[in-house]
Amino acid sequence: MKSKISQEISGVGEDKAALSVTASDVRLGMQASALTQAVLDHLHYSVGRLPSVAATHDYYRALALAIRDRMQHRWINTAQTYFDLNRKIVCYLSAEFLMGPHLGNNLVNLHIEQEARNALAAIGQDLDAILTCEAEPGLGNGGLGRLAACYLDSLATLQCPAIGYGIRYEFGIFEQEIRDGWQAEITDKWLRRGNPWEIAKPDVCYYVNWGGHTEYYPDEAGCQRVRWVPHRVVRGVAHDTPIQGYGVNTCNTLRLWSAEAVESFDFQAFNVGDYYEAVNEKLISETVTKVLYPNDEPASGKRLRLAQQYFFVTCSLQDMLHLLDLINAPVESFAERFAVQLNDTHPSIGVAELMRLLVDERRLDWDVAWAITVASFGYTNHTLLPEALETWPLPMFAELLPRHLEIIYEINRRFLDEVRSRFPGDEARLARMSLIGEEGGKRVRMAHLAAVGSHAINGVAALHTELLQASVLKDFHELWPERFSNKTNGVTPRRFLALSNPGLRELLDGTLGQQWLTEPSLLRKLDAHADKDAFQHDWRAIKLGNKQRLSSYIRAQTGIEIDPDWLFDVQVKRIHEYKRQHLNVLHIVTMYRRLKENPTLVLPPRAFIFGGKAAPGYFMAKRIIKLINAVAETINADPDVNTRMKVAFIPNFNVQNAHLIYPAADLSEQISTAGKEASGTGNMKFMLNGALTIGTLDGANVEIREEVGADNFFLFGLSAAEVESVKRTGYRPHDYVAGNDELRAVLELIGTGHFSQGDAEVFRPLVDNLMHDDPFLVLADYAAYIACQEQVNSAWQDVPNWTRMSILNTARSGKFSSDRAITEYCEDIWNIRPVTVKA
Repeated sequence: MKSKISQEISGVGEDKAALSVTASDVRLGMQASALTQAVLDHLHYSVGRLPSVAATHDYYRALALAIRDRMQHRWINTAQTYFDLNRKIVCYLSAEFLMGPHLGNNLVNLHIEQEARNALAAIGQDLDAILTCEAEPGLGNGGLGRLAACYLDSLATLQCPAIGYGIRYEFGIFEQEIRDGWQAEITDKWLRRGNPWEIAKPDVCYYVNWGGHTEYYPDEAGCQRVRWVPHRVVRGVAHDTPIQGYGVNTCNTLRLWSAEAVESFDFQAFNVGDYYEAVNEKLISETVTKVLYPNDEPASGKRLRLAQQYFFVTCSLQDMLHLLDLINAPVESFAERFAVQLNDTHPSIGVAELMRLLVDERRLDWDVAWAITVASFGYTNHTLLPEALETWPLPMFAELLPRHLEIIYEINRRFLDEVRSRFPGDEARLARMSLIGEEGGKRVRMAHLAAVGSHAINGVAALHTELLQASVLKDFHELWPERFSNKTNGVTPRRFLALSNPGLRELLDGTLGQQWLTEPSLLRKLDAHADKDAFQHDWRAIKLGNKQRLSSYIRAQTGIEIDPDWLFDVQVKRIHEYKRQHLNVLHIVTMYRRLKENPTLVLPPRAFIFGGKAAPGYFMAKRIIKLINAVAETINADPDVNTRMKVAFIPNFNVQNAHLIYPAADLSEQISTAGKEASGTGNMKFMLNGALTIGTLDGANVEIREEVGADNFFLFGLSAAEVESVKRTGYRPHDYVAGNDELRAVLELIGTGHFSQGDAEVFRPLVDNLMHDDPFLVLADYAAYIACQEQVNSAWQDVPNWTRMSILNTARSGKFSSDRAITEYCEDIWNIRPVTVKA
């Protein structure tokens, strides 16, 4: 029976449903009546609000806590199962985890979306309104962090023991506003109203050293040992978030570390009146996890970024050793108990840190410790861009991590001896492979450290892995070819279709059954429906509904009206020159010129939709955002063209608005310079939702085209081999301008200030860069891109065939599920087997 206070706060009588809700049901029950009571209880006891004054966010928090209760039972059972069985655990180290909002995803994975909707309706609340209240955890910048989130979802869904380790940034990636067409960065205060999904674990904490010096001393057995005497010590405290698998009892853990001062208040300083000094240690210590990716243009930003990376890595490795101690397992069994995956180079300091912990703290012999380290680590490379392969100036590294530099020198000495034995007399090879780079001042090469210290090295798309082995890590591949493999990225269909595209999910469930969410190969059965009129009709109706939702959102965010019947041409991703948003703009300006010169020209109406953030210090990327918005302002206000084309830039692209964008897209722009994009995952999310791709043979585009078929993919541009050939023979962008009157006119229109109210200086850096340098061959691919866009126009006008191609894109997207990717990691690299967790 409901308590008297529950009756009072709910305002409803004791009907039969309420009478059936027991205390256990309130915590664990999945039926709507139990959820209703759980929400009311949390509203009263946890949030402290009366229903009569509770805001929508109060109900969000109460519902989130109610759902967390249901996950926590599974969470504890999962941890206990792993503990009892002593199973090997994946430890996924990533500087970013772009999780997205938790509530909707957890409802999907627990199979209680409708129950939650009914539970809230019973107390006069709307689930959709409540879902919009959740602050998105801004713990990632883009694809890298979103991939890590998808992989955690798949690890739990596949019932694989796993812990994600990262940083609990107090302020995440900045929120983006557009002011006069320019990007403005606003502090992302994602924690300002708390985070109901995490549980602080103040008893799970570890000490982190900075600076100081090292001392050598003999131990009890007379062996020479090293002691690190730090200048400063901070403490890393764990905050755990449950990660629920889809349709299973497995609930894994995301453990994020927050920095605290060892002693946060200096009482002596306070007593003598130095109030600022009394809390200074706390302020300095907490700076480490204050913000995601501080501006690393100045030296102080670089130092803080290195400090962040070491901070979360040492806390994570110390935690793994502590878990070993809890089960009384010998430290020598570390590699049998943990598969430690480095998500790019950010956590690669872990190689040196594990050696320090094993040799200095656990007093293992060097060779034994090294064998454990190499057997434990796997390294995923995510980039071929030299500037993205992290290196650290030697003086900075020595100042912050003196013991680690000594260890890296010793690793390097032994490693280069191995290289000499394999390739005698090849001094150039030694210089290329050394962990210490000599060019432009000595620097520690973190990608090299990761490669030397890992038993497995993988790229994230077939082309990327080929190029990795042939260029960036060519020497390492020649030394250890057996270490290299490809693991093409994937995305979770739970969030990026089931949650974000409910209309399509319902159609797929009715056509294929619900198993496709965990067996994406079943999507292939849609091939048989691609030409059916009734199925095509339903498909188009769902797409139109999604486009109406996005149109309403764009109008609310930007004031721009877009007709949902138009072709939605979408490019949303991080703003970077190699991703070539400016090539897209050149096409838009080309179409604008053609319409202005020939008003009777027949072109199918098209909405060009952009979104993405530029790094705060990235001058050219921020100019590209300004160009997009300037072109949009001109075109959208011009009655000569705005009935056939419009341009919109969606501010603050994130996981939340991605739920609206991917399902609404007709055309997915994947136009990076061939050989520059490692894989991409946005291309997979668009494909999953039935968008057609226009793209180069870059990253995972190659495999997407192979899966969907060349007839269902709009291909243009130079291949990676052709790009290298053009550069090798001497690329002269001005020649392309001289040979193409339309391209020259488009650049002149931009450069003379037509889109900037006559100001010829605003876009001069962009135009000059393209005319005289063009590092990513925008102008070389321009003509082919324009011609390919004309193919898009023709295809769009054949409605049944376009619909057929859209259906086939979804049907053949199964390969790009993160479940497939994680299965390959488990089998080929981690040696992890599923573990069934009982209810």
